[in-house]
This record gives sequence, structure tokens and C-alpha cells, in this order.
Amino acid sequence: MADDVRDGQKIEATQEPDRFAAIRERFNAGEELSDEDIDAIADVAVRHVRNILGYFGEDKIVVDEYEGDDDELILDITGGDLAVLIGRHGRTLDALQMVVSSLMSSTLRFHYPVVVDVEGYKMRRKEKLRSLALSAASRAKRQHTRVSLPPMNAYERRLVHLALVEDGEVTTHSEGEDPSRRVVVTALKA
Repeated sequence: MADDVRDGQKIEATQEPDRFAAIRERFNAGEELSDEDIDAIADVAVRHVRNILGYFGEDKIVVDEYEGDDDELILDITGGDLAVLIGRHGRTLDALQMVVSSLMSSTLRFHYPVVVDVEGYKMRRKEKLRSLALSAASRAKRQHTRVSLPPMNAYERRLVHLALVEDGEVTTHSEGEDPSRRVVVTALKA
């Protein structure tokens, strides 16, 4: 195991207590986590985000943390010059999300869903994808055909499928290979 240095003293990683063992046990048992548990997880997530952004010289940021609709922890970053963190079509933000998720899983030793957002970009994108899905379904039904949407990443494709799951007049499926994989919305025969 790797060694760690804290306060000038060398500590073997195996000697460090597992601060999240009790939380992990409750989470894996399907128990609802307390506010204190979620706060401990959020503190670690915010620390990781601040450390990463520190490498980019972003130290004047605000990280709002709140619980999402699917019991995930959402970290919404504001302040500074953050457009570069979103990147083209959100690709840089997706990469930041992946790094933070990996760091969190490594720290907690279990996967707790954390979503990293920048200035509400993902929420706006989610609404735009829902609107796009509904529009494609309407067009597919009106023209009795199939409508191919632009290429999307897996998360965005999932949002489109979920937006139309209860529409009994259309079906959705994905076609193609990444990064050109897309959702196809097909009208059902009447």
C-alpha cells in the first residue's frame, strides 16, 4: 500500500481508519442515510472538486450542494470563468464528472451517485433534451415515420428514452457506434 504524509508524519495507508465504513454498511443495506452521512459525503465531494479546480486557478468558486430527484448528490459550481469547464457539448463537464466519481468511489469505497454541474448547465440540457424528445415524438406520430436525433452520449440518450417511456404511440431505441450513437424515435402503427 502507498504511504501518506500527514502533519509531517508518515502514515501507512493501512493504518488510516475507514471513516466511511458505517456509512457504507448502511448504504449497502439499503438504509436511508442521515443528513450527517450525506453531509460527510458532500464535504468529501466538494473538497475533491475544489482541489481539481485549484489546478486551473479557479479558487473563487461557490459549490452549492443539494439532493436530486433520484437521491443523488448534486454539486452545482458557480463563480469564476467556468465556461471552459463545460466544454463543447458538455464533454469537459462529463470528464470532470467521471474524475470526481472515481475519486469519490476510491475515497468512500462504495459508489454514491454524485452529479457535478456548472452553473446549472446539466439541468438546462436535461430540459432541452426532454423538449427535443417530445418534439421528435410529435413529428414521428404526425408523419407516421421514424425520427433520428443527433448523436448523444449514453447519459443524454437515457434521458431521451425516459422522456418518452410513457408515450404509448412511439418506441425508442439507440443506433450506431459511439461517438455517433443516436436515439431513433419510431411511431407505432395505429
